[in-house]
Amino acid sequence: MARILAIDYGTKKTGLAVTDPLQIIVTGLATVPTTELLDYLEKYFGDEDVEKVVFGESTNEDGSHTNLHSHVVGFSRKIKKKYPELHIDWQDEYGTSKRAKDILLHSGVPQKKRREKERVDKIAAVLILQDYLGHH
Repeated sequence: MARILAIDYGTKKTGLAVTDPLQIIVTGLATVPTTELLDYLEKYFGDEDVEKVVFGESTNEDGSHTNLHSHVVGFSRKIKKKYPELHIDWQDEYGTSKRAKDILLHSGVPQKKRREKERVDKIAAVLILQDYLGHH
């Protein structure tokens, strides 16, 4: 089996999470400046066997798409064009940032470090991938 990679795409920074090769354990991978994301993924895909990329689908509380959605779809198309062998899938990401902040709050992380958006983005990507695995 190969890994599954989750992407919590943001306008400035993007959180990444990945499964182990058996697709059982989810680990936060990195938070990458979005402008460097394609280069980061190119290197990662060269080093690791990845079969699927799961994008967080940006939705509002009512289920409608956020303004960010079109950017995420555009990036997913770039990935599919560059790596046609990869499967692309989607997972609703509504509430993952709030859940990530709650996890940091209750895990004893100092307040200063909880404010670091990079931590929230990476944990949100973990939650997206855990939710995805729980539904598939």
